[in-house]
Amino acid sequence: MISRRGVARGALALPALLSAPSLRAQGAANWPERPIRLIVPFPPAGSTDVLSRILAEALRGKLGQPFVIENRPGAGGNIGIDAVAKATPDGYTIGAATIGLFSINQFLYGSMSWDMDRDLTPISLAWEQPNIVVVPSQLPVKTLAEFIAWAKAKRGGISFGSPGVGTTAHLSGEIFRNRLGLEAQHVPFRGASQVIPAMLAGDVELAIDNLPSYASIVQEGRLRALAVTTATRWPTFPDLPTMAEAGMPDFVVASWGGFVAPKGVPDVAVQRINAALRELAQDEALKQRFLQSGAQVLWSTPEGVTARSHKERPMWQEAVRISGARAE
Repeated sequence: MISRRGVARGALALPALLSAPSLRAQGAANWPERPIRLIVPFPPAGSTDVLSRILAEALRGKLGQPFVIENRPGAGGNIGIDAVAKATPDGYTIGAATIGLFSINQFLYGSMSWDMDRDLTPISLAWEQPNIVVVPSQLPVKTLAEFIAWAKAKRGGISFGSPGVGTTAHLSGEIFRNRLGLEAQHVPFRGASQVIPAMLAGDVELAIDNLPSYASIVQEGRLRALAVTTATRWPTFPDLPTMAEAGMPDFVVASWGGFVAPKGVPDVAVQRINAALRELAQDEALKQRFLQSGAQVLWSTPEGVTARSHKERPMWQEAVRISGARAE
């Protein structure tokens, strides 16, 4: 028989049991109620950091809470995104993830402590940057076709520089070399700031790297841009042909990024950040800030992030294979 005292205890416990989930639901419904941590898995002042800070500032205006940047660089971004994947999934930690983290690193690194599809929730695409084909201006070439002919005829082959093994610049060069059957040696540097002096000195003859790193020096005439790797011409370089227009079809490469959160994050957080990014992608002033930084602002559904990352993985997997690159 259940005693009266037992019934009383149960009656007292019932509101407590019911209140916990209701309080959690209420907390999620009121999101955000405090600052959001945005982990950038690359060093300060790089393109991912710069673009993330522009968006963080704009998101504060939309959502009413600051986005506090935390740089966690290392291992091609793996360290920072691992921190995102292991964070409490309450909507108050998100990460800035690049194409390397979505579509390259799983083929490049021998082991990974996280999996993009298993451990993270996509929020939206956020930006896109083109790669451009650049060569020293002292070379006797003015078009991509002329460069290819010159490179094929050069005894001993050519060298191409990149800001590091496994970057889109490195793998774009490997795709270029492999498709044309060029004799070409990859020379990795620690960032475009080291590639550029090597090109100016004539130590390397080619780079297929992010436009922002080279825009000013191309405009000065010290390096020559031959093509842009996006499907259409880039707004700030309207006279620069696409790879297809320059005679090399099916060579479309862009460095892109977006925002992710830990798996299990409340839907309301994803929906509200996504809706804010959708509004920002239509903001003309923000578009101009991005173009000045060498990028275009993007927006997508969360499903669109997954679709793009899955679509590009076979291309990057093959690029890693032909490069022979491995990282630990």
